[in-house]
Amino acid sequence: MTIAFISHPDCLRHEMGPHHAEQPARLSAIDDRLLASGLEVALRHHEAPLATREQLERVHDAEYLDEIYGSAPAQGLVWLDGGDTALGPYSLNAALRAAGAAVLGVDLVLSGQASSAFCCVRPPGHHAERHRAMGFCIFNNVAVGAAHALARHGLRRLAIVDFDVHHGNGTEDIFRNEPRVLFCSSFQHPFYPHSGYDTVSDHIVNVTLSKGSDGAVLREAVGERWLPALRRFRPELILISAGFDGHAEDNMAFLRLREADYAWLTQEIKAVAEVSAGGRIVSTLEGGYDLSALGRSVAVHLDVLLG
Repeated sequence: MTIAFISHPDCLRHEMGPHHAEQPARLSAIDDRLLASGLEVALRHHEAPLATREQLERVHDAEYLDEIYGSAPAQGLVWLDGGDTALGPYSLNAALRAAGAAVLGVDLVLSGQASSAFCCVRPPGHHAERHRAMGFCIFNNVAVGAAHALARHGLRRLAIVDFDVHHGNGTEDIFRNEPRVLFCSSFQHPFYPHSGYDTVSDHIVNVTLSKGSDGAVLREAVGERWLPALRRFRPELILISAGFDGHAEDNMAFLRLREADYAWLTQEIKAVAEVSAGGRIVSTLEGGYDLSALGRSVAVHLDVLLG
């Protein structure tokens, strides 16, 4: 199995203040864990390109993109959504690289140059809606990759699986009326961003998890809701919004997941991909803020993808 590991030094330069949870050290913690585990040598490294305006406009309004491009400061911070998402001098390039990584991952996997891809990037993306930034997210990276797969590769069915502890409201907003995309999401509820729990759709499958839920609860819900829907849909490609902030050691939320649960999730998603998608998976980093837990969780995620 060949995994494309896509990142870029620009993603380390995005800063939202010394005490912000979404910090450059997240990527460093992943790199350190992959080196310590020996997994790093099994990965094929690629630098993320800058997403183009055309690629972004498939999922974001032109007016919103004008606002982001026009707001990038030469110094200091510009806050975009009332306090948790900011642009600094290097943030625009980081966000363009994060979205561009998903595009490159799709191209590498669908061309057969890699069996799967992991985009080790920041800022994350799944909260970014068509017309606004929120929840640390500027561009919706996984949505940019999915829209590229539909537009440039002509896919008829793809699935996005989101196991971040927070609902991927941006992804749901973007693909709400797109039946070629099956969106399967699990998230703590009630919790930020307070959406998704009441969605009714034949191509959106949201699984809510109460505070304190552990891996057994998650596995039962995924087995009952996600997996049958994914098997019926038969996606030609699976994209993952890989958020690891549901880990028991992560104090950003209140789930009790462990590395074994992320390994199980990855294995179940991989099994579906092997049946209908030729094993093709593109995974993009979302949340995960306890540095040790994040590094360990990404390592098991990649270990399963490697087979």
